[in-house]
Amino acid sequence: MAKVWVLDTSTKGTGATVVPLDGTPEKPKRDGDAPLNVAKAPPRKRAEPEPAPRRPRRFKVVDLQSSETLAEGADMRATLDVLSEVRSPVDVRIFVWDDDTDGWLLLKLREQRALWEAAAGGADG
Repeated sequence: MAKVWVLDTSTKGTGATVVPLDGTPEKPKRDGDAPLNVAKAPPRKRAEPEPAPRRPRRFKVVDLQSSETLAEGADMRATLDVLSEVRSPVDVRIFVWDDDTDGWLLLKLREQRALWEAAAGGADG
């Protein structure tokens, strides 16, 4: 006669094993007064306040040959207007105001080129 096998889950963790039915130990009876070990839910995170809306960027354009400031504190449209009058993108340096450091930060070359191309496209159209 074939043996009947059952899954013994009396072990803790993931150690369940398959054992013959006749070798299955009897499960211990649970005491009705024993406290259940219930995990507490993690505390809810408070909703973070929404960040303040970003202020419009302000630009400073400086002519490298004369060290003259062509625009300071200008918005994007005014900056593009100034750049459309400049002969070459290497003739100027473009800075942006950084509120965190309270100072002017030089734009990266690819960012300056992007502004230059936008100014050139706006002048033609």
